[in-house]
Amino acid sequence: MIKFVLLVNKQGQTRLAKYTDSSLTTDERRALEAEIVRKCLTRVDKQCNIVEHRNFKVVYRRYASLFFLMGIDAEENELGTLEMIHCMVETLDKWFSNVCELDIMFSLDTTHHIIDEMVANGCVVETNKANALMPVQLLERLA
Repeated sequence: MIKFVLLVNKQGQTRLAKYTDSSLTTDERRALEAEIVRKCLTRVDKQCNIVEHRNFKVVYRRYASLFFLMGIDAEENELGTLEMIHCMVETLDKWFSNVCELDIMFSLDTTHHIIDEMVANGCVVETNKANALMPVQLLERLA
């Protein structure tokens, strides 16, 4: 089960945070983010993209100036999670035409909606880029 999705820049500033675990308070989430971001950003490129933290694994990948991090249960497949991160980046790239940090910051609601289409209640529900973008396209037409 996916516990959270974080998009963080190279300076460690969280640009998007989506949690599926409602048991954490806001202060606990903030502390958790700080610990995880510090741990992942200080790793060198030659180290693996999987870090164990507390009772779950953090799978992350860097794309340009953004880090995409996913917290998962110990039973989840790490390589499948890396593929999901890549699929998420490709979907955002398709929507924003080469997604960057500013796209996410200025279109936070659209980014949340795309991620919601791909991950629901901690489970991957959509990996097809066109299907994940269809509801967002419909919303754009209505606006």
